[in-house]
Amino acid sequence: MPEHVFPTHTPDTAPPAARPTIEGVRRTFGYVPTAVARLAESPETLKGFLTVNKIFESSGLAPLEREVVVLTVATRNECHVCVALHTATLHRLGAATELVDGLRAGTPLPEVRLEALRRFVLAVLERRGAVPDEDLRAFLAAGYQPRHALDVVLGVGAYTISTFANRLVDAPLDAPLAAYAWEPAA
Repeated sequence: MPEHVFPTHTPDTAPPAARPTIEGVRRTFGYVPTAVARLAESPETLKGFLTVNKIFESSGLAPLEREVVVLTVATRNECHVCVALHTATLHRLGAATELVDGLRAGTPLPEVRLEALRRFVLAVLERRGAVPDEDLRAFLAAGYQPRHALDVVLGVGAYTISTFANRLVDAPLDAPLAAYAWEPAA
């Protein structure tokens, strides 16, 4: 897609309503990721994703569990930016290589509880929330609570915004994430 459709904004060229958000992201990351620079074309979309994501980060799911949700959504929706960014996050969290590899490949995870979470996320996505009773029971049997099922929906919503928007604006992978590059399986 031609870049002129979704310009790569700077803090100076972004719509005024997006400038404080871009500046906040720059302070957090040390640079303005290209995905953010392009999403700034719609200040509401950019702020909406970041707000919902911040709420998701305060959910009842632990940091590693949230990353399982994000990577499951990102690989299913084939968002190379989200997969790379959240692979880096998993490394910062000290996640096991087998877990990271399984999430990136979309294959069963080594930990039973996290695999139950991954499978539940897939059921939410595939069934658009109408998860069969047996899938919900399996999720709860793994030690999750009903609130966690709703937290998964929150994460799916946040990262549906992110993955769809990143793909729409054809966001490239920024250099700081190059080591975590990912392509969907053929």
